[in-house]
Amino acid sequence: MIKVLLVDDHEMVRFGVSNYLSNQADIEVVGEAENGKVGINQAFALRPDVILMDLVMEVMDGIEATQKILTSWPEARILIVTSFIDDDKVYPAIKAGAYGYLLKTSSAAEIASAIRKVVTGKKVLEQVNHKIEQRSSFVPELHEALTNRENEVLQLIAQGKSNQEIANQLFITLKTVKTHVSNILSKLEVEDRTQAAIYAFKHHLVK
Repeated sequence: MIKVLLVDDHEMVRFGVSNYLSNQADIEVVGEAENGKVGINQAFALRPDVILMDLVMEVMDGIEATQKILTSWPEARILIVTSFIDDDKVYPAIKAGAYGYLLKTSSAAEIASAIRKVVTGKKVLEQVNHKIEQRSSFVPELHEALTNRENEVLQLIAQGKSNQEIANQLFITLKTVKTHVSNILSKLEVEDRTQAAIYAFKHHLVK
């Protein structure tokens, strides 16, 4: 049985999708959440096989919720189901690690089919593939903006080195290390060293 969590701020959407999925022999809706914050709590409490995530919600949107869930639980299978296909909605969700991206114009049968694909590890990106291809043709990865020295510092951060240990190993001052770390966090668009290390491992930057 595939356990599914619904995260959507529209009660009628949750009701409709839940009703349909509950009639599927192999799918069980184990929880519902009206915003990303509640969705995070439900995700960790219920550990569903697939999370259906809306993007635009009050309190916490789906992009932030997706990022927070996958930071702590990288194996989570999140399927974005939204009305939006704008660049600023698609890419943050995909980059965060969402397994799929469907529009709410999809039929209930298409959503059920996508759930079955995602739970087996298959990506469901047909509706946004053309945008992804256009984007990937000219937008570099965030880490490509790092200098050689910043890459060295990121490697050491990922190894769990402190600022002082990095300074000693690279023969630079502690102040210089702090500047490099600040630049790395800014360029990778992460909040702290832990997220920077996760980014490094996720993008196979650690030698």
